[in-house]
Amino acid sequence: MRKYIHVTGRVQGVGFRYHAMNLALEYHLTGWVRNLYNGAVEMEVQGSGEAVDLFVRNLDEGTNWIRIDTKSVADMQEVEGETAFRVRY
Repeated sequence: MRKYIHVTGRVQGVGFRYHAMNLALEYHLTGWVRNLYNGAVEMEVQGSGEAVDLFVRNLDEGTNWIRIDTKSVADMQEVEGETAFRVRY
C-alpha cells in the first residue's frame, strides 16, 4: 500500500521530517518526506497496509513542538524497487 500525506500546522523547523523518517523506519516503510514552500509538509509512504495505517495514525504523536492542524491522506500506486525512506530537500 502507498499513501500520499499532506500536513499543515507547526511542521517546519521543529524536526517533523525526522520524526516522520524515524516513524517510517520503525514501521519498515519506504518513501520520502519534504517541506513545501508554503509551510506545509508532504510525504509518500509505502509498506504493508497495517504499517501504513499505524504510521498515519501515530504521525501526530512525537514531540511537544509538532502540531498538525490538517492531515490529508490519499491512496497511490505502489512504486517498484523503492528500498528506503528519506528526507528530501
